Amino acid sequence: MHIRHSKLLSLVNQHNRIAVTELARALDVSEVTIRKDLNILEKKGLLRREHGYARLTTSDDVGNHLSFNYEAKLRIARRAAESVHNGETIMIESGSCCALLAEEIAANRRDVTIITNSAFIADYIRKYNQVRVILLGGEYQKESQVMVGPMIRSCVRDFYVSKFFVGTDGLNELGFMSNDLMRAEAARSMAERAEQTIVLTESSKFKTHGTVKLLPFDKVSALYTDDLASNDIITQLHAQGIHIYPVGTP
Repeated sequence: MHIRHSKLLSLVNQHNRIAVTELARALDVSEVTIRKDLNILEKKGLLRREHGYARLTTSDDVGNHLSFNYEAKLRIARRAAESVHNGETIMIESGSCCALLAEEIAANRRDVTIITNSAFIADYIRKYNQVRVILLGGEYQKESQVMVGPMIRSCVRDFYVSKFFVGTDGLNELGFMSNDLMRAEAARSMAERAEQTIVLTESSKFKTHGTVKLLPFDKVSALYTDDLASNDIITQLHAQGIHIYPVGTP
């Protein structure tokens, strides 16, 4: 993504709703350029356009989660994508960091197969011809655009992959946490069919506990996060045998 697009998203996140004229002034480009940028970002589901304005998507919309703290998520996704090689088959659960990871892989790798329960991710990377997507079946959650339920376990049973990438909503003494029971169950079913389970998240998630257990520490091989995690958290996760890849600002 263009650096200007990232800055534009940051401004929309700060203001929730902002005029095209103000965006053009802040970014030192023409209003025509801003409108072109907004068109691109709206097609990706990252914001909504109104007459003369740009605004965040609704709070429950996947695009809203994706646009929040976008630059940090993109850096995490790019670093994690380095672990995926041409010709590999991987699994990716739903979530904003995971969607950006899928796009990084789809744009920069060849002959990769992505198995996912996220209809959003499948649609998000549909324009990339060099990646194959297998969408797992199940009950469809409209807001998160993700498949959940017992059918996921049945669908994923025939696969075994080297890497499974998943996000998280929090962290406590039980391990990595989620705020959605059915998505947590789907993620655990997918993790059972992978050699390594890899968590992608901003460090701000470590300040929340979540409501249901996602994965215990001993089921997670690696963590990609930003470099703002506290030393206590890093020490705790290292002690659990988790490899940590902190991603700094450019």
